[in-house]
Amino acid sequence: MTRTDEPVHDTTTVPAGLRRVGGRPALLPYLREVWARREFVYSLARFRIEAENGRNRLGMAWVVLRPLLNAGVYGLVFGLLLGTHREVDDFVAFLVVGVFMFEYFSTCLTTGAKSITTNAALVQSLSFPRMALPLSLVTQRLLQFVPMVAIAMAFAIGFGNLPSWQWLLMAPLVALFTVFNTGLTLLTARLTVHFRDLTQLLPFVSRLFFYTSGIFFSIDERFPADSPLRRVADLQPIHEFLSLARAILLDGPQYTIDERFWVYASIWSLAVLVAGTVFFWSAEERYGRVD
Repeated sequence: MTRTDEPVHDTTTVPAGLRRVGGRPALLPYLREVWARREFVYSLARFRIEAENGRNRLGMAWVVLRPLLNAGVYGLVFGLLLGTHREVDDFVAFLVVGVFMFEYFSTCLTTGAKSITTNAALVQSLSFPRMALPLSLVTQRLLQFVPMVAIAMAFAIGFGNLPSWQWLLMAPLVALFTVFNTGLTLLTARLTVHFRDLTQLLPFVSRLFFYTSGIFFSIDERFPADSPLRRVADLQPIHEFLSLARAILLDGPQYTIDERFWVYASIWSLAVLVAGTVFFWSAEERYGRVD
């Protein structure tokens, strides 16, 4: 006689070489799978740039015109009306570099956070590493940022700053800034999946960084080196990246490279990237759920 009160065990086996649909692989295999999709990431980024500007009469010119118009508005309001242009040399170039750098950060922060939620149909219908979606957003913003760096260099030259070998430091700085923005995008992309209201809060977070990072005024001139606010500002990553970019491109005693900022920015970037990667990967199985 067979007892019916014994627990029934599932004897279904998974064939060798197969894994559960939607299952999360280990971190290193997962990152290798993401790397294998690099052409998809790049193609998606290019498509989004063309889609954003294709219907406009000026087309791709808006990639550069939009941040230039922002710089013009900020320069008029904060520079001329509030008089912050007196604090720094080469205020126009100072402002353009700051606005362009901040534009790269803020667009990664706000649009990258929606990279999963706005592609729900794609996530639920196809099998691919979901990290490819936020990475494509960062790639898109990087492709848009590169011509902005060239425009910033043109402004620097136009206001009397001669090119030098030091300008080559912009390449590692942009790479480091991209690492930071990537980690931040991965963090916000997952958080937004669980807390949709975060998309409403991120513009305010971006605005807070805008007003505290020295975009249109000099933190060095406003606060003495030994003041608590100055020490806090020096540890703020966006201010560090902006200060390094200005010190690289602009001449004068106000624009000297602070080696500490390279160290601080590197630590911030690597820490945020590692945290963002692990945090995003750990929820890989949850992104395609409809509940």
